[in-house]
Amino acid sequence: MSTTLTARALHTAQGTIDHPVIVVDDAGLIASIESDPVNQSDDILTSTFFDIHTHGAASYDIMHASPRELREVNRFLASRGVGHYLPTTVTAPVDQTLYSIEALADAIEAPATAGEARPIGIHLEGPFISHAKRGVHPPANILRPDIALFDRFYQTGRGHIRLMTIAPEIPGALELIEHATSLGVKISIGHTNATCEEANAAIAAGAASATHTFNAMRPLDHRDPGVIATVLDDDHLFAELICDGIHVAPEMVRLWLKAKGADKSILVTDSMSATGMPDGTYTLGTFQVEVANGRAISNGALAGSVLTMDRAVANLQRFTGSPLGTAVRLASHNPAKLLGLEDTIANPLPGQPANFNVFDAAGNLQSIILQGNRILVAPPQ
Repeated sequence: MSTTLTARALHTAQGTIDHPVIVVDDAGLIASIESDPVNQSDDILTSTFFDIHTHGAASYDIMHASPRELREVNRFLASRGVGHYLPTTVTAPVDQTLYSIEALADAIEAPATAGEARPIGIHLEGPFISHAKRGVHPPANILRPDIALFDRFYQTGRGHIRLMTIAPEIPGALELIEHATSLGVKISIGHTNATCEEANAAIAAGAASATHTFNAMRPLDHRDPGVIATVLDDDHLFAELICDGIHVAPEMVRLWLKAKGADKSILVTDSMSATGMPDGTYTLGTFQVEVANGRAISNGALAGSVLTMDRAVANLQRFTGSPLGTAVRLASHNPAKLLGLEDTIANPLPGQPANFNVFDAAGNLQSIILQGNRILVAPPQ
């Protein structure tokens, strides 16, 4: 039996449909989208969020979560409006990374489960990063770019590695960027001390994005602009940002959005296992992190975040004055476009799954609809 969804507005990548009436078939797919002014609903519908950079949540770290624990992560992410995500590794011993990649590939290939966000690829963050800008990544496990080792990762992941963060200035990086790109893996410049010239060489080799812009990058300087200048200046490069007000000041968030525009900016959480949990001691990969007052710290450095995507979207609106439709685009359509998935997971069209976030008239996330079922209500913020 078909069901009908109504709203005051539906924000899509192409624009806004006023007074949408959406028919959902019994398979949970969109049968049609029409506009009817008689519809008086106050709800606002958008695509669900797509987080391409998350290390865990709900006390569980994706590097060593069991299938049951990973499903808890899936449920938590869905409760914050995330429909799809890329579980993200952190630099660790090679054997641990291989174990994690294989387990994540199993989760990606498992049947979809109602009420859960769906992992649809792996983001490999490390080990091919800069010691100078490693952040909290363990120095003993950082490795020089190695095509043979990457191929072990890729084969173990059965082709599910979709995104890789790499520091382009390290010897061998450009060759690995070209090789990974030839396999369809998108490359993100990150944890890098690169100059402008080295960043531009990475883009020429195939790099398509930047990992958590401003964080773990050579500082911006007016005479030695470095990688950040290239990230902000290059119109073809996507750029992630952690919009929690801790990793990046609101003034820099505004600068980033002005430079990249609404088409190349990507909101990510970089969330870790403490997300959604009380203050305390948690795990990120192989090391401990202390969480207090919204900050995740290890050895004096920020270690991921406890940000959720609904808060990132709300913060972007508050920091920049952007409307809801733009903020959601940065959390759904743009990351999907980076990966070539914009027509399948972030663009509501007939024939696609009926996946929507439902906001109230004030722009507060109220619930998530997955496969046509309004099954989860976001917890109070």
